Amino acid sequence: MRLIERISTISAQVGVVGLGYVGLTEAVALARAGFRVTGFDVDQGRVGAVQSHRSYVIDVPDEELALAVQSWNLKATADFGALRTMDVILICVPTPLSKTRTPDISYILAAADAIQAHLRPGQLIVLESTTYPGTTTEVLLPAFERTGLRVGEDFHLCFSPERINPGDKEHPVSTIPRIIGGVTPECAAVASGLFARIASEVVTVSSPAAAEMVKLLENTFRAVNIGLVNEIALMCRALRVDVWEIIDAAATKPFGFMPFYPGPGLGGHCIPIDPLYLSWKARINGFEPRFIDLAHQVNSAMPRFVVSLLIEALNDRGRTVNGARILVLGVSYKRDVNDARESPALEIIHELRRRGATVLYHDPHVATVRVDDRTLTSVPLETSLMEDVDCVLILTDHTAVDYKRVVEAAPLVVDTRNATAALVDRLDKVVRL
Repeated sequence: MRLIERISTISAQVGVVGLGYVGLTEAVALARAGFRVTGFDVDQGRVGAVQSHRSYVIDVPDEELALAVQSWNLKATADFGALRTMDVILICVPTPLSKTRTPDISYILAAADAIQAHLRPGQLIVLESTTYPGTTTEVLLPAFERTGLRVGEDFHLCFSPERINPGDKEHPVSTIPRIIGGVTPECAAVASGLFARIASEVVTVSSPAAAEMVKLLENTFRAVNIGLVNEIALMCRALRVDVWEIIDAAATKPFGFMPFYPGPGLGGHCIPIDPLYLSWKARINGFEPRFIDLAHQVNSAMPRFVVSLLIEALNDRGRTVNGARILVLGVSYKRDVNDARESPALEIIHELRRRGATVLYHDPHVATVRVDDRTLTSVPLETSLMEDVDCVLILTDHTAVDYKRVVEAAPLVVDTRNATAALVDRLDKVVRL
C-alpha cells in the first residue's frame, strides 16, 4: 500500500522524535486522530512519564495522556531502532543558541543521524523544529540521500513549522493552519494528507526554505513589535504618561494597529531565539538585519531596566537593594505555563542577588528553577511572607494569583505586567513598568 493511502486510511505508523511541548502535544493529537504513534526521546524520564500517564506539558492533561496511551495507540521509547518501522517521522527537537548566540542544530543533526541509520523506502520525514532557511535541503537532504534513496521517489522530505502556543486555550492545535514546504510537490502532497487530519487548514508553500522562513517571520514580527513597545514604555516613563493606558486606547482603532505589551524581557524557546537564527543566516549571505538587531538590543536590556526600576522604588522608600528581601512572583516566561526557558526572571534574580538582595520566588506552575548553579524552590504565597519582604516583584502575571491580596499585604509592589491595573485605590504602593 502506498504511503499516501496508508495516511488516508489512518493505518500509517507515526514516529515523533523529541517529546517536548511540541512533540508530546502533536503525538497526542495524532493518536487522537487514529494513528498509531510512537514518541522517541533520549530522556528516559520523559519516556517513563508518558508510559505512566504523567504529563509534563501544561497543554496535555494527565487524563488526556492516559487516554492516548490506553486507547489511542500512543507509546514512547528510547529505542531509536524502531524508527525503521515508522511510515512517518516528525522531528520536534530543540534548536537553542550556542554560547556565541549562533544557531545550535546539534539536536537536529542527532535526529538526522538516527533516521539515516534506519531510513527505508516509503517513509515521510518532516522537520518541525524552528531553524534557519536552508536546513532541510542543506543538512537533512544530503544526509538521507547518502543512503542511496531518492527524495520524492523512495522517501519524502518536508519542513512544517510548529505553531503551538503554550497555555493558549483559544487556539488549540486543531484550529491552527499548517504550513508545508516539500522538497518536491509529491513530498508536499504526502505531508498535506497527514496534517489535514489534525489541522483546520493546510497551506502549501513553494519549498522547505519558504516554510522555514514563514516561521522566522512570524516570531521576528513579534520580537520586533515587542521591542518597539518596550522602547515606547521607557519613553512613556520619561514623558510621565502611562504606557498601558496609551496601548489600550490605541487598540480601540479597528484597523492599522495591533496591540503588543511591554514586559521584563523576552522568554521561551521561540521569540528570543528565532530572530537570531534569521539574522545569522542573513549575515552569512551578506545582508545586515538592522531591525532584528535593534529589537534584540532593546528586549535584552529590559531585565536590567527592571532591576533599576526596583532599586529606584526601594530608594524612594529609604531602602537599599543590598540586604533587601525580594519576593518574585512568576518565573515562567509567560502567563499560565510551566516553562522557564530563557525567562527574563532568571537574569533578574541573578542581578538582584549579585547586588546583595535575598530573593524568594513563588510560581504555581514552576516548582524549582536553576539560577547561578543553585536550585531555588517556589515558596507558598502566604500573607505573612508578603508582609515581611521589602518588595514583591511581579514578573509573570499568572491568573491563579490574587493580586488584590498581594497589593494589600506587601509594603511595595513593582509590577512589570500590569497585573495590578484594576487596583486603582492602591496605586500608591505599586510601581508599574
